[in-house]
Amino acid sequence: MSSYRLLTPDAQYPDDALIERETAGTDVHWSIYRERQPDAVPAEEWARADALVVWHEMPVGADVIERLDRCKVIVRAGVGFDHIDLEAAAARGIPVCNTPDYGTSEVADHAIAMMLNFKRGLSTYHRELMTSPQQGFDHARAPLTGRLRGRTLGIVGMGRIGTATALRAKAFGLNVVGYDPHVSRGTEIAIGIARVESLEELLAQSDIVSLHCPLTDETRGMINATTLRQMKPGAIVINTARGAIVDIPDLLEALRGEVIAGAGLDVLPVEPPAPDDPISLAYAGQADPLTGERLLLSPHAAWSSPESVADARRLAVETAMLRLREGRIRNLVNQPRERMVPAAE
Repeated sequence: MSSYRLLTPDAQYPDDALIERETAGTDVHWSIYRERQPDAVPAEEWARADALVVWHEMPVGADVIERLDRCKVIVRAGVGFDHIDLEAAAARGIPVCNTPDYGTSEVADHAIAMMLNFKRGLSTYHRELMTSPQQGFDHARAPLTGRLRGRTLGIVGMGRIGTATALRAKAFGLNVVGYDPHVSRGTEIAIGIARVESLEELLAQSDIVSLHCPLTDETRGMINATTLRQMKPGAIVINTARGAIVDIPDLLEALRGEVIAGAGLDVLPVEPPAPDDPISLAYAGQADPLTGERLLLSPHAAWSSPESVADARRLAVETAMLRLREGRIRNLVNQPRERMVPAAE
């Protein structure tokens, strides 16, 4: 007889929760769905779940939390939790936890890879040579190539991934500056970068800007027409954080008006984009000259590797079971109205 029931409404893996079952143990019953809307999951599944392990595709709003009659914890199998109503969960006494200790290397690598692609022209050269190995054999076809050594990389958000990106960038000879009003002073000293006191200061200095901050009321739409004009005309912006940090219509207008030189986006405000989304229209038929030359997309894949996926699955379940079996909490991101025992890390 199962002691606990766990629900994943939006599983991001193809198997029947093999890692999850092994991690949780034999006394756990799993309900695995691959849905995007709460009503697609039977009401009784929400009601009888002792814990939720959610990915990024199922919104967990107040209406969903009202359905949770037995839930002791909501665990995000990932870092970002902007799709979970933290206050509604706290009001019901449900702790919400995330999984910050997976994918750090992959996301940092991806941000650096996007930067390198622009500055070394790899996707442009590949496309040109695929079209014609003769006419495409021309080093001048890539518009944004340039030397990295001595340039300035500005990092917005100096947490785990921002720090990992900074350390990689230093190996390429880049000067690194960081902006994060929520990180204690001295962090910049520990990793050997400079600190600036405002976003405006960072944007004015940086040749490349890499975003590594969470999506909050403070950061939503932070990169917009106003802040884009504060950047250098030859600057590149890279977003591997959350899509809604960047105002996409403003970004496309800035690229077309040569306010900035390039943008690499792994995340979008709506994923996947609708057919009439400005990004979809820019990519449709590869007709827009921005596509691949000064605008580079990847499909929310910065975190992805077989190792990272396995880590996210295992660590999220460990967090859920720690709460259910021992009443202990790790990686808490809300303030539930209940005393809980913190987990020793």
